[in-house]
Amino acid sequence: MHYTRLEEQDRGTVLKFLLEHWHGTTMVIRDREVDMRDAEGFLCMDEGVLVGLLTYAVQGDTLEILSLDSLRENQGIGSALVDLAVQEARDQKCRRVVLITTNDNIRALRFYQRRGFDMSNFYRNAMDLARKLKPGIPAVGENQIPLRHEIEFEMLL
Repeated sequence: MHYTRLEEQDRGTVLKFLLEHWHGTTMVIRDREVDMRDAEGFLCMDEGVLVGLLTYAVQGDTLEILSLDSLRENQGIGSALVDLAVQEARDQKCRRVVLITTNDNIRALRFYQRRGFDMSNFYRNAMDLARKLKPGIPAVGENQIPLRHEIEFEMLL
């Protein structure tokens, strides 16, 4: 496996990945729509196959992780991609790395805390507004948990 920065020639592969795994290219984060086609990111490739993707955006002194996917769990792909994003934040002189996940995503809640992120904000019923912007968001998420809230994580650098 090898890790690389998302380059312009990778956009087609990433677009296909987003359509397959995110069912579209638009993500709603904290009441705003984000077009994932424009995001920066890092890829994990294995013999020419995309097996991991992290997308991010930098605004001011903050790098925000927009998405993280690993198609092979427990192989360190997600951890390596997050490490690359944290290093990118440091290289760009950011003060912090943030991300938002939903209350149903138990694996993400555990994953980020184990990697040094701390819960910094809780947005009660944020998914109600998100569904107004993107009606296809389901009412029930992972593990049959009602999909209601957003939780922000932060790592100070």
